[in-house]
Amino acid sequence: MRYESGRSMIEMLGVLAIMGVITVAAITMISTAMRTQKRNTVNDEVVQIVTGVRQLLGEYDDFSHINNATIFGAIGMSPKNPYGGAYELLVDPTNSRQFILSITGLNESDCQYLVTKAWSDSVGYQMSGGRQGGASGNCNAAPGKNVVKITYGE
Repeated sequence: MRYESGRSMIEMLGVLAIMGVITVAAITMISTAMRTQKRNTVNDEVVQIVTGVRQLLGEYDDFSHINNATIFGAIGMSPKNPYGGAYELLVDPTNSRQFILSITGLNESDCQYLVTKAWSDSVGYQMSGGRQGGASGNCNAAPGKNVVKITYGE
């Protein structure tokens, strides 16, 4: 009588199923980490842009002198954001003592996150006494076409 050692087909399928579950979990975790990293990068870059604008134009009474190319060149960063869109600086048409930072190229979930995030130094956040995030945006456009706008100034 001969005894064969080895694995049966059922045991191999069980191992493959377990490996599949582990792979799906790993992919989910990596995706979440990448989304979190993009959001943190946007937050850091917004702070850097706002600080740069205030330093460069702080001596003026208003922000009507904003020029995207000049500002981004002076603060040493690209206007491109991690989502493949861009940052754009505009003067608030109703108040030249305020400027608007637009973030383009967002998908719906990231747009909604950035609209509801507390931009503590923004006009909207301060005017609401911290009850609103301070940003506005349309998050119902096609993926990559959503825009968030944050107003800063006095």
